[in-house]
Amino acid sequence: MMPGETASAIVTGAGSGIGRAIAIRLAADGYAVLVNDLDLGRAQAVVSEIAVSGAKAVAAAGDVSSEVDARAIHAAAVAAFGDTDLLINNAGIVHQSLFENLEIADFDRMFAVHVRGTFLMTKMVLPAMLKAGKGAVINVASQLGQVGGIELSHYAAAKSAIIGMTKSLAREVSSRGVRVNAVAPGPINTPLVRELSQEWRTRKASELPLGRFGEPEEVAATVAFLASPQASLFVGQTLGPNSGDVML
Repeated sequence: MMPGETASAIVTGAGSGIGRAIAIRLAADGYAVLVNDLDLGRAQAVVSEIAVSGAKAVAAAGDVSSEVDARAIHAAAVAAFGDTDLLINNAGIVHQSLFENLEIADFDRMFAVHVRGTFLMTKMVLPAMLKAGKGAVINVASQLGQVGGIELSHYAAAKSAIIGMTKSLAREVSSRGVRVNAVAPGPINTPLVRELSQEWRTRKASELPLGRFGEPEEVAATVAFLASPQASLFVGQTLGPNSGDVML
């Protein structure tokens, strides 16, 4: 950036939970933020929260698994702030089922949102980043993509795919100035996690060395670090704010 310029970020799935916390944190750190969510009202509510601090933000509705929507989200960001400096692929869904009962449609939707969505949004921003020789992509995965999860095989598989994509893309573009990393949170107190059964949440909490679920702001702090110059040596890494559920 030149002196006086404001870096811009796109945060997908930012109408609530981890995405909301990331958008608010990045705005506090000086980014102009495109807040994306399926629900325009939720995205606009986060933009209103950010506006209180005087930071710049705009809302854009859209389904990241749709090429048409992904292009529109990106276009909205460029129209508002110019080329995107930072992409946070956070949009996600959760669905609980034993593998033997898992419907094909639910499996396909899981991969569409998490994997295709990450692919499409990254495809949108990458050409300008490579041309500029700078930029960062941070993908929100999950610790379940590293260890698996009971009744969440499709979710874990999609998150594992995101980790693999992160490493592969990092090997392709890091030498050209674009850093690509991932964050793999453990269970976090979000509306998404609260959709899981009480039995699942109780069992998972008992497995955590820290003894508690995380808060969205704790994940946002990890993302903010990866986005910062202090993370200049982090390439293709997966950081784990996970209450000790996975130790690498």
